[in-house]
Amino acid sequence: MLRSLAIRNVVLIDKLDLRFEGGLCVLTGETGSGKSILLDALGLAIGFRADADLVASGAGQSSVAAEFEIDDAHPAHAILADQGLDDDDVLVLRRILNERGRSRAFVNDQPISVALLRRLGETLVEVHGQFETHGLLDPATHVRYVDVYGRHLDQVSAVSAAWDGWRTVRTALAEAEEAQRRARADEEFLRHAADELARANPQLGEEETLASSRTMLMHGEAILATMNEAMADLAKGGGVGQALRLALLKLERAKDKVPGRLDSAIGSLERALIEANEGVAELERASAGLDIDPAGLERAEERLFELRRLARKHGVSVDGLVDFRADIDKKLGSIDDGGAALARLTKEVAAARDAYIAVATKLSAARGIAGDKLRIAVEKELPALMLGSARFRVALTSVAENDWGPLGMERVVFEVQTNPNTAAGPINRIASGGELSRIMLGLKVALAESDSVPTLVFDEVDAGVGGAAAAAVGDRLARLGGAVQVLVVTHSPQVAARGLQHLRIAKKADGATNRTDVVQLPMDERAEEIARMLAGAKVTEEARAAALSLLATPAPAVAKAKPKKARAAS
Repeated sequence: MLRSLAIRNVVLIDKLDLRFEGGLCVLTGETGSGKSILLDALGLAIGFRADADLVASGAGQSSVAAEFEIDDAHPAHAILADQGLDDDDVLVLRRILNERGRSRAFVNDQPISVALLRRLGETLVEVHGQFETHGLLDPATHVRYVDVYGRHLDQVSAVSAAWDGWRTVRTALAEAEEAQRRARADEEFLRHAADELARANPQLGEEETLASSRTMLMHGEAILATMNEAMADLAKGGGVGQALRLALLKLERAKDKVPGRLDSAIGSLERALIEANEGVAELERASAGLDIDPAGLERAEERLFELRRLARKHGVSVDGLVDFRADIDKKLGSIDDGGAALARLTKEVAAARDAYIAVATKLSAARGIAGDKLRIAVEKELPALMLGSARFRVALTSVAENDWGPLGMERVVFEVQTNPNTAAGPINRIASGGELSRIMLGLKVALAESDSVPTLVFDEVDAGVGGAAAAAVGDRLARLGGAVQVLVVTHSPQVAARGLQHLRIAKKADGATNRTDVVQLPMDERAEEIARMLAGAKVTEEARAAALSLLATPAPAVAKAKPKKARAAS
């Protein structure tokens, strides 16, 4: 529920801090006092369209902060979690608007988009007035009212999940069909390329190996000559091994005469002898294994040039030919096995469609039952609201398969017949402003126990009615306030008397300017305000007595708050 509203520099409001209670809160005041400004400020905080005209003259910017207390089941928690935003039992929505009409939005001091602000606001507050362009006037919202009233949102989720599953396999089938079509169009090329690559049989790393072999074969004779020269040099004078052995023999004979002095030299020469012998052996093996066959060079060059030609032809690297060949084989396999794959996907699509139809049909039946119960509940409220001749109907119309979707297989529209001699039609085309507000009130009374929006705002829902009808409107608003928080802007004393909280809005002259002020009225001042609403400019004792009589009507109890959401330890 709405706990507080802090307004700064909005039109005629310089600074205003309001606290709200549960139940029914009435807002009264003379015409032109600024009641609409208050609603515009609240609308700004919950994401309504921002207008630069809302910024007070000379202020540069305006701001509004609305504080809400929400229970643990409120959908705002899921929205915040999905966006990775900090969550709390208290939600503060704040909007700053500058004189150029640009605004910034925040939730619990975390910057967010205006779109997200509006998303959150829609779960917290519903605003209903004679000239609204959303809510009841928007047929797209009617299905939600029925689903909320019928308490079958789990079925809606099941239908949405089945729709997503069906759509997924339909997409897979379409992609497979398109891939099959493209593959068949390129089949001749693919088979030729596959045969060519099969003959070539490229291997990973082959280009590097061939290039190395080619280099060696091109310079084989020169390399062999160099190796032979090296071996001849090592063999001069008996060879390096013989020289090292003779040196070691002499040192071995002399080492006992100088104990320890020659040990290091002898060790180094022994190791040198071993390395020299291994070096000569490796050189002999390398020389023996050197292939200088001119035919081998020709074969290596032909293989290397062929692989590079294929790589250029297909626009890949030589190593990339391996993956390219695998891709071609896969496409050809798809062509060869395409019929079986498409048949399998076609069966999956049919099964997913049947699953969707099964859950959507159950939802349609549930909506039919809920719609009839909602009709009865709403029509029960209409006579007392001076709409005794009106008839309310929930029209469920099956739509073509192309129009099925995650919400089901039908269109839900609220229809009304306002007079016996007129035809029924969609509520947004038939009902007048005053009728619409009262029908909405009847609908919200019927939905009070099942709707999740904790705060309802009605702007002059009592317009055009008085006497017993106005009393009936006040009674229903008070009953509604027993389940949710209700804020109502009213000119009706019968409605004003039913509020648990009464705010009076007045315009005050401040030098050359006017300012809007809001005061919470205690009981004695409430009686005087209601007497003014009854009598007009001159308040009489009779009007005061009538006001006290209206205030004596007992108000319904306010529903207790739901348990708070458990907080994680920080």
